[in-house]
Amino acid sequence: MVSDEFSPNPTENPLTQIVFTSNMISFNQEELLSQFPILSVKVHSNKRLVYLDSAATSQKPEVVMRAMNDFYEHANANIHRGIHALAELATEMYEKSRQKTADFIGASDASQIIFTRNTTESINLVAYSWGRKFLETGERILLTQMEHHSNLVPWYMLAEERGVKIDFIRVTDEGELDLEHYQQLLQTQPALVAFTHMSNVLGTINPAKEMIDLAHQAGALTLVDGAQAVPHFPVDVTDLNADFYAFSAHKMCGPNGIGVLYGRKKLLLEMPPFMGGGDMIKKVTFEGFSTNSIPYKFEAGTPAIAEGIGLGAAIDFLTSMGMQNVFDHESELAAYAFEVLTPIPGLAIIGPAPDRRGGVVSFTLQGIHPHDIAQILDREGIAVRAGHHCAMPLHQRFNLHASTRASLYLYNTKADLDALQQGLFKVIDTFK
Repeated sequence: MVSDEFSPNPTENPLTQIVFTSNMISFNQEELLSQFPILSVKVHSNKRLVYLDSAATSQKPEVVMRAMNDFYEHANANIHRGIHALAELATEMYEKSRQKTADFIGASDASQIIFTRNTTESINLVAYSWGRKFLETGERILLTQMEHHSNLVPWYMLAEERGVKIDFIRVTDEGELDLEHYQQLLQTQPALVAFTHMSNVLGTINPAKEMIDLAHQAGALTLVDGAQAVPHFPVDVTDLNADFYAFSAHKMCGPNGIGVLYGRKKLLLEMPPFMGGGDMIKKVTFEGFSTNSIPYKFEAGTPAIAEGIGLGAAIDFLTSMGMQNVFDHESELAAYAFEVLTPIPGLAIIGPAPDRRGGVVSFTLQGIHPHDIAQILDREGIAVRAGHHCAMPLHQRFNLHASTRASLYLYNTKADLDALQQGLFKVIDTFK
């Protein structure tokens, strides 16, 4: 799933100076942190900010903010419509980001990249457009018990409207998918299997390629929620053989307000538009309209142009770092998180062992509500997430109302996890 190869280019970005320690590869962390202005912000009486909430949204490096500002200062115009200099430059910059996105995830053609507002809209687009055209009453969809609400609710809405049936692949007590149960459910001949590549609560990295192969053998199409995958390790949609793959810019050092849907070209050509308006049409008359080519027939209206350009800058940034480097760094941090957190009395980490997960560590602390934990940690400058993390059914599966989540990214360090450990001891002392 995660490639063993990486090819950082130090000549493009000084942050890719590699430091070798104990056979592990890490970033020049001081240089890296200097690229994220917000990480130097002091909170609560001059406390150092320890940001452990990147699964919700990542922080943005200067190069991304600069790219967006440069667009507004030097090329601001609407795209695809004008023939003046600024319009042509804006269009070129925006479409270059589409090509960068295609290259980043291994798509063979940039026309397979649809820009949306976020992962949620990408999944809704498939449910609305593909689902409402091709799914018939009584057909089945397979989901998993570890899905984010964004990969549950659109299918619930479709099931209510069209009489589609939904089955769930079980999650084991260890926080991994029960693949035997998955193969049993495939015998019901589902039309679609929709699942997360990496759980935003458990950190579990699912065997996406294997699951897609099994689905195709059963005659099903696949949709993968890659919101927690694309930012953290190499993803190649062609190698995965995915039918649909969705993710968001704001979780991968990019701006809010722009997401991506990759789709197999044959499927996109067969699907009707998601919304109507400008740019998604080829021709409009008093009698009707004809649709534009892909991807534009799914992109009605003026898009988030600066945000698209910011996404391209974020991709350049991550590419220069090397996605395998990002994954290795986070894997080392996840293992260290287990090392410093598991000795804390009453603390229980949810999900698989560190060698089978990404950089998401959710936990409970006996007798203390996650909201209280998060509030006390915040006073120490430590930003974590508390609640159900938009995954209520998964928490129900583990008989939990809520959990506390520390989520890691390339700018985190072992010192951040040491601070989390000390903060949690203060939480315990508060409730003695």
